[in-house]
Amino acid sequence: MLAADRQLVESRGVAWPTDTPPDLEPDVPEAADNQVDELVSARIRKRLLDAGQRFNANDNIADFIQPGELEQLQTEVQSKLQQVLNALVIDTASDHNTRDTAKRVAKMFLTEVFRGRYTPIPPVTEFPNIERLNELMIVGPLTVRSACSHHLCPIIGKVWVGVMPNEHSALIGLSKYARLVEWVMARPQIQEEAVIQLADLLQEKMRPDGLAIVLKADHYCMQWRGVKDMDSKMVNSVMRGSFLKNPDLRREFLSLLHHGGNT
Repeated sequence: MLAADRQLVESRGVAWPTDTPPDLEPDVPEAADNQVDELVSARIRKRLLDAGQRFNANDNIADFIQPGELEQLQTEVQSKLQQVLNALVIDTASDHNTRDTAKRVAKMFLTEVFRGRYTPIPPVTEFPNIERLNELMIVGPLTVRSACSHHLCPIIGKVWVGVMPNEHSALIGLSKYARLVEWVMARPQIQEEAVIQLADLLQEKMRPDGLAIVLKADHYCMQWRGVKDMDSKMVNSVMRGSFLKNPDLRREFLSLLHHGGNT
């Protein structure tokens, strides 16, 4: 009817008003534009974008999470996971096994398996090298638990760290190696990137003459799915400083790992 009225008016040489009458405007809720901003994930994301900070799967974003927001984020993730379960056509209302699955998985992601993204670096006490130690030190094997960024399937393995300190190096306690490894690995990771992140962190903390890392792991994205090859493992290494320049030192490090019977 409105189109016919307009045609009739314009046929008489009268311009049809361009302003839409208020009663013909679409009914849009006032809060619609603000719905995204109400999500805690959107607030954290905005801070990261405003700061030009990368937030890939294996990045730590703890500096951009305000007090109380981690709990809110867990609630939001729980809601999204419930939608995933619904989309998988799982009757979580009647199935007692999956009734609280969304809640359990959300808590697991944020406070356990991916906590390295959301929590600050653990405190690490550094000691001066009073005795001017300059001999090879090896720590390991330390257990590695992570998940691949591609499929979020487990990565389980071992890591060895070799350190060649100098008189200016800082020394850290043995347990701190394990804590730093866990912090780096408790994120969705790619093994090749994980060893570099760990090497960068230890290099910054200790400032040694040489640093060597070997990581060997099972990837369940290859064992549990895909080709389902249960025997394959991935091994990679990072060699820096004297380990890179001195083949004898590198050979000694790798030989000690081999004769230790854990590689």
